[in-house]
Amino acid sequence: MKLKLTLVLTIVSLSLFAQTKYSNEFMNIGVDAAALGMSNAVSSTTSDVNAGYWNPSGLINVEDNQLALMHSSYFANIANYDYAAFAMPIDDRSTIGISLIRFAVDDILDTTQLIDDQGNVNYDRISLFSTADYGFTFSYARKLPVQGLNYGINAKVIRRVIGDFANSWGFGFDAGIQFQTENNWKFGIMARDITTTFNSWSYDEESFARIQNAIEGQNQELPESSEITIPKLQIGVSKSYLFHYDYSFKTALDLNVRFEQNNDIISTSFASINPALGFEFGYVDMIFLRTGVGNFQNELQIDNSESLSFQPSFGVGFKYKGIHVDYAFTDIGDQSVALYSNVFSLKLDFSAFR
Repeated sequence: MKLKLTLVLTIVSLSLFAQTKYSNEFMNIGVDAAALGMSNAVSSTTSDVNAGYWNPSGLINVEDNQLALMHSSYFANIANYDYAAFAMPIDDRSTIGISLIRFAVDDILDTTQLIDDQGNVNYDRISLFSTADYGFTFSYARKLPVQGLNYGINAKVIRRVIGDFANSWGFGFDAGIQFQTENNWKFGIMARDITTTFNSWSYDEESFARIQNAIEGQNQELPESSEITIPKLQIGVSKSYLFHYDYSFKTALDLNVRFEQNNDIISTSFASINPALGFEFGYVDMIFLRTGVGNFQNELQIDNSESLSFQPSFGVGFKYKGIHVDYAFTDIGDQSVALYSNVFSLKLDFSAFR
């Protein structure tokens, strides 16, 4: 049964190539445990090395070189999600950054050659392979002549590999802006895949022939060779407060907009809107508690009624000089399914070590 399940998962993963609407979804999971603890409601507040992902215009607030690392596991530790980023200012008005994301399932059993042409089972013919998605991003941010207004752009390269069966290359661009008022209101807009991100797939004919012959009459046609990722918008607003010098409180609201009709809480034929709300409480700029809620969905039940689901998240953070350690406890699906993940991230600000 385990071998059959592995074979089915392999076939399903290959058949998903034809899906274009949700291409490169691994790039939408999110990075930085601090942001994930606030349900990703950070497009207006992000202001460190992780801004290269959330809103590249926020990189302009990086005053010295910064490095960020993150690891998390999903689906009962079957899939691993890793992230690394680096940012540095190049003058007093501009900053650059680079980042790498890897989302992968490793050591998958390839059972397509388990049974030979004579019907003999040979377990030595089982091999292992990985399915891995990579996203490499180069970011640039710059201050505009208007006080408090910044912009940023991302150039992305996508690499996706499924063993020796298939692989693809993709390219795309993001753009973002941030604006901060004198009374500490912040606004942000992040436009992802503004040119539509294009992925081009190529297949190994010999390897794919094994899939075609695994189950008679199925998987006889190659999947589509190209994917298009449609643009998305993330619009945010936030406000920070300081109490008695030692206590801080930040609240943020983001609206995630997809140009399609789906199960989001607000959905039309033109676009769907999914809100996310995040909160952060800080003490002496050292200890942080975070929570958030997002991913509101109208789920259709068996009796054709609809119920509202949502995705909660919680997090804590510790900051000492240039070392930031953050943890998030978040649900990749919704509150009704126990698929919680533990996310850890580390950020180093080189200015503390000069």
